[in-house]
Order: sequence, then C-alpha cells, then structure tokens
Amino acid sequence: MNVLKIAAFSDGDAGGNPAGVVIADELPTSTEMQRIAAEVGFSETVFAAEAGSSWRVRYFSPASEVPFCGHATIALGAAMALRHGDGAFALVLNHAEITVEARRTGNLILATLQSPPTRSSPAPALLVSAALRLFGFTDDDLDPRIPPALIHAGADHLVLMLESRRTLAAMKYNFDAGRELMIQEGWTTVLLGHAETQQRFNTRNAFAYGGVYEDPATGAATAAFAGYLRDIRWPHAGAIEVVQGEDMGMRSCLRAEITPALGSSIRVSGTARIIPS
Repeated sequence: MNVLKIAAFSDGDAGGNPAGVVIADELPTSTEMQRIAAEVGFSETVFAAEAGSSWRVRYFSPASEVPFCGHATIALGAAMALRHGDGAFALVLNHAEITVEARRTGNLILATLQSPPTRSSPAPALLVSAALRLFGFTDDDLDPRIPPALIHAGADHLVLMLESRRTLAAMKYNFDAGRELMIQEGWTTVLLGHAETQQRFNTRNAFAYGGVYEDPATGAATAAFAGYLRDIRWPHAGAIEVVQGEDMGMRSCLRAEITPALGSSIRVSGTARIIPS
C-alpha cells in the first residue's frame, strides 16, 4: 500500500512533524492499519477513503489508534491538494466531523484544519501531583497565570505551563511510567509549555500514550490549548503562534485562530512539505 510521507507544520523547507498518509479506495482493517502505522514508525499515520461527499478518516500511532491527530490532518490536506487540487475537504472521524483546506504555494502546501469543539476543566490536584512527579517538576515550576487543566479538541490532553523556558528545554520523563499514566487517564498527550508572550508559546508534547516519547508538532493539543486560553479569558487577541519541536531539532510552527464563542472549534494552520522517498 502506497504511503505518502509529509512533514506537517514545517518551518519553511525544514522541520515539522512527519506523518504517513494513505488514501485508499476503502479503509484497510484496523489490524492492517495498526501494522502499517507501526511499520512506518512516525508518531501518526492517517488513513482516508472517499465516502460520498466526504472522506472517512482514522489515525494510528505505532502503538494504538487515536481519535484525532492535528498534524496528520494537515498532512492529509496537503496530500489531498496534491491529488485533487486546492480546496476544502470534509472529514468524518470516529467521533467528530471536521474540515481541512489546503493550497499549494511553491514547494510547500499551506493547510488549515477546523478542529472538533473544545472544552476544558481544572486538573484535579492528585493528577497534577502525579504529572509533576513524572517530569521531575514542582509546583514552583508552574506558571500561575495558566493553571494545569484537562483540555480537549477531539482528544484529551493534560496541560502544564511552566514559568521558565529553560525548565521546558530540560524536559524528560520515564517512558514506561508516562505511558501507564497517560493510558490510565486517557491523555493522548501531556502538553508542556512556556508563554514567551501573550500570543506566542513554546511547547513540547509527551506522547507515550501512542508509543512515542515526544511529538514535534501536535495540532490537536494546540487546538485544545487555544480553546483553554479562551476559557480562562487569556489576552490572546484572536490568535496564537506556537513553536514546538525546537528542543528536538525539529522546529515546527503552528498558528491557532480563536473565535469568541466558548467551545467552538479552532482553526489551526501551518505549512507542509513532502519528505523525499
């Protein structure tokens, strides 16, 4: 089966998060999709098959299926633009219906996804303590302006915002313990971040849930985080810029547009580049 490899949320012609993209006449079996994703080895491989006027889509990490993946959706949009021309495409996920639009611009493809609805809630103190222990942080490392929270935009995440960029850069954790905690709590990722300004953030995403230590660009978590900023009335001025993957040597650039309506979807955009075979 042909797998197109595309880096989503690239920093121009470099960086970004690689995803596998499979566009088929019909979706393979779950077992086959899981096998292909493990063989490809990227944090996500997306599978799509035409279903009337929309596309049925599923996402698999090397270890498990996930309900929604932002960077793979951007990669899928890029693949659709290459195959069908610039435009908007309706996607049917396991638990949501979203869109992705893409247009070619030189050697890159600019793509924008419209996320599932967002929601957030304060993270229980016991879970925050467990997450802090996992990463070797203390309460003093946290940014009190953006409290720990459970956030959602098609998938569940825990967010921990840190006061120091240096602390974020030094992030490490025990993979097996992290995977156990994330599976137990249903967190697709743990988003760790630092507010460089009110509209610019540096983030890192632990993705042990999916069998990957760290994700270099996470559109689903960025959408959920943007929704959370809206919920707490953060002065985002309608959009945020996120730099992720810098500490991995895979700098990725994401933009999230935030409308005023609580719970409404978030537009997350970035460029995508084809990874040569």
